[in-house]
Amino acid sequence: MSITQNYKLNLIQWYPGHIAKAEKNLKEQLKRVDVVLEVRDARIAQATSHPQMNEWVGTKTRILVLNRVDMILPQVRSRWIEWFKNQGEFPYFTNAQHGQGVIAIAKAAQAAGIELNQRRTDRGMLPRPVRAVVIGFPNVGKSALINRLIGKRVVESAARPGVTRQLRWVRISDHLELLDAPGVIPARLDSQAAAIKLAICDDIGEAAYDNQLIAAAFVDILNELQETHSHSLPPHPLLTRYDLDSIMHTGETYLQVLAEHRYKGDVERAARQMITDFRKGFLGNIPLELPPG
Repeated sequence: MSITQNYKLNLIQWYPGHIAKAEKNLKEQLKRVDVVLEVRDARIAQATSHPQMNEWVGTKTRILVLNRVDMILPQVRSRWIEWFKNQGEFPYFTNAQHGQGVIAIAKAAQAAGIELNQRRTDRGMLPRPVRAVVIGFPNVGKSALINRLIGKRVVESAARPGVTRQLRWVRISDHLELLDAPGVIPARLDSQAAAIKLAICDDIGEAAYDNQLIAAAFVDILNELQETHSHSLPPHPLLTRYDLDSIMHTGETYLQVLAEHRYKGDVERAARQMITDFRKGFLGNIPLELPPG
């Protein structure tokens, strides 16, 4: 039985109207864009892949950015590089919050612009700045990346996913203009497993979900990874943090035992604390996905 088969299909409810509107606006603006910067969360590099991305990008240059590289171990990063290389892709890894890897992104976007302007010149047209758009799920770090590219804070960031609403062009340099797009989530996700990982990582936007089910799913995913890929995780993250190992328990049972152990039997509090500790990195550098195969 897979980790998520025992969860209800309507576990996560989302798709508020502003995201539908954002998607419509985005499709309009994409006609004017030369380069797409697709930002994903390095902890869930596949779950944060938007199913319509290829359709949106079409023949444009796409630069794949895996943000939050500081939240996975170096060996996990190496495995993703190898896996993407086999798919014919080159991922750029960033920690946008601290600026790591951002210069390489700017250079890649500008390199695409050089090609574009060469084609314009060949057709007797004047060169212009390359127009890039930053697309990704809510809260994967798009605003932080744009702020780093510009070198000053101009894009509103907030802990609440999906806060960026309006589309706007921002001039980075004489060679590059950026369109900041709101977090765009699909109308529906066929994979409930992906939806759960998005919720655990807080990358799902203004969705409604049950903290206890999400925390239990997190423990189940962690237990499975500890059994199959322990070298890709810090040793015994839950034992280290809570003095209580999860490996003997299902996620649901562990949550109840943890609540008794530390939170006076308050299961909701235990669930919220665990999810928060994971999101803040207090459990160590834990990926929820590894490359297939």
